Amino acid sequence: MVMKLKNVNCFIVENENVDKRVDAFLADQLKEYSRSYIKKLIKSKYVKVNNQFVKASYLLTQGDKIEIIIPDEKININPENISLDIIYEDDDVIIINKPQGMVVHPAPGNYSGTLVNALLYHKKPLSSINGEFRPGIVHRIDKDTSGLLIIAKNDFAHRKLAQQLQEHTITRRYIALTEKIIKKNKGTINLPIGRHPVHRKKMAVVKNGKPAITHFYVIDRFENNTLIEADLETGRTHQIRVHMDYIGHPLVGDPVYGYKKQIFSLQGQLLHAKKIGFIHPTKKIYMEFEAKLPEHFQKILDILRGK
Repeated sequence: MVMKLKNVNCFIVENENVDKRVDAFLADQLKEYSRSYIKKLIKSKYVKVNNQFVKASYLLTQGDKIEIIIPDEKININPENISLDIIYEDDDVIIINKPQGMVVHPAPGNYSGTLVNALLYHKKPLSSINGEFRPGIVHRIDKDTSGLLIIAKNDFAHRKLAQQLQEHTITRRYIALTEKIIKKNKGTINLPIGRHPVHRKKMAVVKNGKPAITHFYVIDRFENNTLIEADLETGRTHQIRVHMDYIGHPLVGDPVYGYKKQIFSLQGQLLHAKKIGFIHPTKKIYMEFEAKLPEHFQKILDILRGK
């Protein structure tokens, strides 16, 4: 698949973004592009503030008008022979059990090895609502999070599923292993999440962030770790990882929010999207699917249980 990208995006700065660097602001607004790519565009004179070229370090003031041009770029997104663990498929949806380490869709600087590359190879019909970068992609999970995703095969199904996501009626249950012992058997974390004010690659609990609600339940406790189930009421970027870190229980293996010194040799956080449930777009019945823990996750639990 060959794509040509050309976009002109305009933004008006509101009070909550005053004194933020322009490159950081644009990286927040245009999440499909990295901050380093935004900086290159600023340096190459593709960004204006109040009709003037600026540096990446320019600090925003209220009412600033920002214009950014995404230049033409020919990008090949090639079908790739990558196996897919398809849990369920019909004319409207595909339920995929994504392995740890797989990126969901291509993005600047990462155009191969993604779930989308695999879907294209298997010649699946896919919705077009999210554009050519993200055909069929209704929602995402992080690269190093394993588990269930819904793929839409047509635009009607995509719109119906997106509406359920917006209304928080889709069941999304995760299994996670945290650091330290969680004393309460269950809890709810209702704290807003937004971009970290200093470390722009991270999310954080911030005052002006978007509403985020995570319900968690303790399944098992070990000497220094706790196994939990977590239900998402909202779906913010890194939500479970950020919320659990905020209450002092980061996920085991998390390279961004977890402990620097890891006991286990892991490729990423122990977080698995175990269950997903939704009203089928055309059948109009509730459907629910589960995926067992992947081998790398189960292996750690077996170690902790002394098997």
